[in-house]
Amino acid sequence: MKVVIIDDERLARQELRSMLGQFPGIEILADCGDTKSALEAVQTLKPDVAFLDIQMPGKTGFELLDEFVHMPQIVFVTAHDEYAIRAFDVNALDYLLKPVQPDRLADTVRKLRDRMQESAQQTERSDALGESDQVFVKDGERCWFVKLSDVRLFESEGNYVRLYFGTNKPLILRSLNYLDERLSPKVFFRASRKHIINLNWVEKIESWFNGGLLVKLRGGEQVEISRRQAVKLKELMSL
Repeated sequence: MKVVIIDDERLARQELRSMLGQFPGIEILADCGDTKSALEAVQTLKPDVAFLDIQMPGKTGFELLDEFVHMPQIVFVTAHDEYAIRAFDVNALDYLLKPVQPDRLADTVRKLRDRMQESAQQTERSDALGESDQVFVKDGERCWFVKLSDVRLFESEGNYVRLYFGTNKPLILRSLNYLDERLSPKVFFRASRKHIINLNWVEKIESWFNGGLLVKLRGGEQVEISRRQAVKLKELMSL
């Protein structure tokens, strides 16, 4: 398990590095004291997990997440408990309060290993799902057998993902990271930490704030794309 630690407090980084070092199979690729070096580390080293502080100079941990192209599993490590709900809204795997307790960290490591094993098993069992594939969707008492070419948008809502097809918007108990691993990148683009869009449903693309893009889908939905993801989208859709 490859890990990056992001925290502006040097002692906090050292303590977490020491605690993680007690778990076999964990490789700490970098510990970063500012958001600029953190962004570079995540994008170049592509860790499996980022242990991320929330309150840092320049940017918050949430703002830093918006700039990630490679998206590792996220574990927030903070002295403040008021961000817990928002942390799980962005699909963080766990939320640790400082000072980090050894038993809580052990629980987090177990969750990480379970999640990585699940992802590996899913990858082994099946190839990427393309637009011609059909999937079974169940939301409460309602069920659909949906062709993926008809799904224009996947939107994260906590531990669930909302699918947009036709006039239907069911919720499924999956993470957006899981779907990102299963869906073909040739058709389905990770627009942000909260959205995956079907490129065949893109109606219009406009310039947006800070070098980003605003994508309008034929179903009427609008999705903001960060500057870094905008660069990736332009490369994907260019000759």
